Amino acid sequence: MKPSERERLQLFARLLQDRAVPAGFVADSDADRLWERHILDSLRAAEAFTDANAVAYDLGSGAGLPGIPLAVVRPGCSFVLCESHRRRVAFLELAVERLALENVEVRPGRVEDLAPGADVITARAFASLERCWAAARPLLTTGGRLVYFAGAGLADPEGEARSVAGRETEVSLIGRLASSPPLVMMTRT
Repeated sequence: MKPSERERLQLFARLLQDRAVPAGFVADSDADRLWERHILDSLRAAEAFTDANAVAYDLGSGAGLPGIPLAVVRPGCSFVLCESHRRRVAFLELAVERLALENVEVRPGRVEDLAPGADVITARAFASLERCWAAARPLLTTGGRLVYFAGAGLADPEGEARSVAGRETEVSLIGRLASSPPLVMMTRT
C-alpha cells in the first residue's frame, strides 16, 4: 500500500468514526476496530481486480464498504456506489469529496436502476448470496465478477455459490483470512 493510499484510508477511518458510527451506519461495537474489521476486510477484494477492469459497482454501499477502500487502492477503475437510503448517500458524498476520489460516483437509488456494464460488482452485507447473484448477473459484462463477502452464517460458501450459480458461472474463493470467512467470487461466462 502506497503512503498516499494509507493516508486516504486513515482519513476514511476517521470519517467512519466521527460520522458513520454515530449515524448507525457502522455498529458501535466496531468503533475501536474500524481499521481491521472494515478497512482491511474491504481490501481483501482487491485481488479480484485486474488492470483491465474499467467499471465496478458496489451494491448497497452503505458506509462505503468495500467500495471506498477499493477505489483508493484501484484508482484506474471507476466505482459506482449504489445506495438507496438518503442519509447514507449524504455520507458517501461527503466521504468522496473529503478523500478527493475522482474515480467514484455516488448513485442514489436501487440496484435495479443500474445499467449493465460492470466488470466487477462487490456486495458486503447487501443480501443473501442468491439475491446478490440475481441482482448482479444481468449487470456484469461477460467475464465480469461478483465478489460476495460471505458472512459466518454461510456454512459452505463455495457449495452454496455453485448451487446458486448454475453451469454458466465459474466459482472460486478468494481473500482467505483466519479471522474472516472467505470472499466468494462468481464469474459470468
